[in-house]
Amino acid sequence: NRIEYKAINISTLQNLAEQHNVEMIDFQFLVTAGMVSKNSMVKILGKGTLERKIEVHAHAFSKSAIEAIEAKKGTAVIL
Repeated sequence: NRIEYKAINISTLQNLAEQHNVEMIDFQFLVTAGMVSKNSMVKILGKGTLERKIEVHAHAFSKSAIEAIEAKKGTAVIL
């Protein structure tokens, strides 16, 4: 069975981090921001650029997303 993920790019995370001045984006934050439903599975993709250190909690990450997050000394936490 294939898992359906809601894809979110790191460029979107960058915008959210700037708008809300946060250093951690977790699943509940994405639900509250209206990006995903509470029943969604979230996968972070590497499109775009990340300008700041953030800790990201999601169900899955692409390899390029992990590299981009870690390049800014951030953390990718798999739920």
